[in-house]
Amino acid sequence: MKTSLFKIPICVLLFLAFNTVLAKDKNFKLQSPDGTIVVEVKVDQAITYSIFVDQEQVIDAATLALTVNENNVLGAHPKLIKRQSRSVDKMLYPELKVKSAEIRDRFNEITLTFKGNYKVVFRAFNNGVAYRFETQFDKDLIVTSETAKFNFTNNNLVYFPREDEFQSHNERLYERLTLDSLSNEDLCSLPALIATQGKTKLLITETGLLDYPGMWLTGTEDNSLQAVFPPVALEEKVDNTRWTDDRTIRVSKKANYIAKTKGARAFPWRIIAVSKTDADLITNQLTYQLAEPSRIADCSWIQPGKVAWDWWNYNNIYGVDFKAGVNTDTYKYYIDFASKYGLEYIILDEGWYKLGDVLDVVPEVDVEALIRYGKEKNVGLILWVTWSSLDQKLEAALDAFQSWGAKGLKIDFMQRDDQWMVKYYERIAKACADHKLLVDFHGSYKPSGLRRTYPNVLTREGVKGNENNKWADYITPEHNVTLPFIRMVAGPMDYTPGAMINTQQENFGVAWNKPMSLGTRCHQLAMYVCFESPSQMLCDSPSNYYKEPECMEFLSAVPAVWDETIVLDAKVSDYLMLARKHGDNWYVGAMTDWSSRDLTLNLSFLPKDKKYEMTLYQDGINADRIAIDFKQSRMVVDSAYSSKIHLSKGGGLAVILTPVQ
Repeated sequence: MKTSLFKIPICVLLFLAFNTVLAKDKNFKLQSPDGTIVVEVKVDQAITYSIFVDQEQVIDAATLALTVNENNVLGAHPKLIKRQSRSVDKMLYPELKVKSAEIRDRFNEITLTFKGNYKVVFRAFNNGVAYRFETQFDKDLIVTSETAKFNFTNNNLVYFPREDEFQSHNERLYERLTLDSLSNEDLCSLPALIATQGKTKLLITETGLLDYPGMWLTGTEDNSLQAVFPPVALEEKVDNTRWTDDRTIRVSKKANYIAKTKGARAFPWRIIAVSKTDADLITNQLTYQLAEPSRIADCSWIQPGKVAWDWWNYNNIYGVDFKAGVNTDTYKYYIDFASKYGLEYIILDEGWYKLGDVLDVVPEVDVEALIRYGKEKNVGLILWVTWSSLDQKLEAALDAFQSWGAKGLKIDFMQRDDQWMVKYYERIAKACADHKLLVDFHGSYKPSGLRRTYPNVLTREGVKGNENNKWADYITPEHNVTLPFIRMVAGPMDYTPGAMINTQQENFGVAWNKPMSLGTRCHQLAMYVCFESPSQMLCDSPSNYYKEPECMEFLSAVPAVWDETIVLDAKVSDYLMLARKHGDNWYVGAMTDWSSRDLTLNLSFLPKDKKYEMTLYQDGINADRIAIDFKQSRMVVDSAYSSKIHLSKGGGLAVILTPVQ
């Protein structure tokens, strides 16, 4: 029986015509909303993509594939069924205003659906490109491997956060290498920054990381970097070679696959952030935009803030009539200090419980009495725990912490991001949210979107920060002005600033019990504006801070979250100057490397019709010799103000701008 063409519904005809065209069409072009970034996707024997920025090609035929159930390669000899396109332009309003109170989420997208129950989704933003796999299988999948090879058009410079193995705190320095110098034996964690031979820089990272291992990179001995992933952990063992407790648990037996997961799911986003100026890296928010939305219905109890921290300063309390240490009197002293200066929290770091049992509190510390005392003083308590000890008594511990009135947990020493450990992070974030507890992950991998999905995750480490000054001399001003352009692009970083003993190189000494920092006092103050963390630590001793009333005037005022961020001047690893707004006040922070320099403080970002009282902290005339030297000054200014400010070597600048009524 023949069917007349005229009896076929027009929608079916359109569908058939659409797919007939697609069957012939193997190349797809996707543009950013402003047209400056172009992604060319090619479907042939494999799925590849190339990226052009301002008509310059920066990525050439990068490859992607997902191998499931041993030998089913999604992306090999792909059979395209259809292509769908859409454009989105909407506003996001983060629960925690890390960079800004609102984010414009604007992108163009293509979704390519293939025979074999999978899709690949590409998005082009004005500041980057992202893609991910989506699958629609009825049964669970075993993911054998994932291919993500980033082929660059030149032998570019790469800021390489070298790692020795997958077992890592991901606290790295950034080696500056060329791509062709790296082999598959050279491993790095994310993010990694690539500087093209033009002005463009590309940052590779990921987000939406749930129920899947983290992505790492290796070299290839050509102009490429390729992804590698930690295998599924089959067995673990406690490693007591360095520690005498359960804080280091190693994977002792690994599977020959990287994940076992749901068959119907979206996989993590692979991000290539694009910066046309170095300042673009500071304002990039793709890791938040592409993450899964919040799963906490009521976030009103989630409060960011500053934290008085005990561990770094070794509880060096002095001028008191009690023995300083891990005891109730010392922590009352911290609470009194926090209350005097309006700090929201103090932390009880290692020592408040007997290692191995988070519910076995040492007799020297009355945690419940401290929490009650803190409540009277409007100061909350955050408790440090090792991840394994917490997990062993999870529900009982969280019930107890909540009943005591604790505000949050600092969870430490995970040191892995295989699939099980990634799921641990999500499980803990949810369990803590159910108990209205904030979370700070230490000993952690880089932020990968969980902070949006569970906004009670305020911050995390995964950064080589101030604590390293207790045992090493490599936390230099140059390192400090590299972090915001690489690690901070992934999300908040618990660097723990605020050192009050500051030195230049010739005076620095490693001292576990009395640590100091490299660079000037103003370099440390500027970190509170330049470094993002909704749980921002004050690392030094309250006794030292009490001797610095001018600095505490700044540290008590500076907030931990921001309504707006404007980059005033920036160059990776050299210097950074930015302005941030909170409420009606503006704050400016500037930092330099070991080179002294003059930066222009231009206040044209201020409203034209208002005057502000400016409190300015700048390096003292002798800061190049005596790093603690600084000058505080005040004046009334407006948007017309512009002046050169001298930053000493390793120096900084911190500014408060308050409207004049």
